[in-house]
Amino acid sequence: MFCRVRVLMKSAKLEWALDQLPAALRLLEDGVKAFPDFAKLWMMRGQILESLGRDSEAKEVYGQGVKQCPLAVPLWRLLARLEERTGLQIRARSVLEKARLRNPQTPELWLEAIRVESRAGLGDIAAGLMARALQECPSSGILWAEAIFLADRTRRKTTSVDALKKCEHDAHVLLAVSKLFWAERKLQKTRDWFNRTLKMEPDLGDAWAYFLKFEQQHGTEEQQQQVVQRCVAAEPRHGPEWCRVSKDIHNWRLKTEQILRLTAKQLAVPV
Repeated sequence: MFCRVRVLMKSAKLEWALDQLPAALRLLEDGVKAFPDFAKLWMMRGQILESLGRDSEAKEVYGQGVKQCPLAVPLWRLLARLEERTGLQIRARSVLEKARLRNPQTPELWLEAIRVESRAGLGDIAAGLMARALQECPSSGILWAEAIFLADRTRRKTTSVDALKKCEHDAHVLLAVSKLFWAERKLQKTRDWFNRTLKMEPDLGDAWAYFLKFEQQHGTEEQQQQVVQRCVAAEPRHGPEWCRVSKDIHNWRLKTEQILRLTAKQLAVPV
């Protein structure tokens, strides 16, 4: 069964990459009927509908998907992001609350909820959610990394110390500390912490992209090229910013260096 669904998914992805969207949607419609508990089929179908501007249909697909696959965290996040993008923050909040009930102690869902409030300019609510999130997931690196920059500037250093105590060997926390030194313009410390991050987790594409962005701003041509060469050798696959570029269907032919440069270009400089 797994082989059959993988073949179907790859066929749909090929049609999608070739911009044959009606054919891809037909394959995925058949796929979710035959394999309703395979979350990626629901995700792909909803994402294609979104790309066509058919948001109401995409919401319906995601909604059906989370009923069939309630433990599929990425599917819940897609639904919440679509609700938020279409101006329905209350519904996005509700989706994420339901998701957390079905998936307790899931840092990714807490992080999504915190960012919904932050993007809406509701810093106090975001901070309150972060406090609850760290109570439920006290050793989550992605939450502690977010907490560093969610804190007031006067408390960022203290928060980073707390984060390192809880998650000393977490690459997301190390990356956040690197970005904190960058924001403070402590350039050599920034470079040292980027290297420390990548020694810990060379598969984290976000760290490579931020490191390149830093060297483009403060380093030499040689230092930039060293980052590129090391990244190409590491062939990273993970990180939300990295995957936003690498998994974009329009970028399916890009090599590691191209993904790195495009990801770095889209990153904001820490402040």
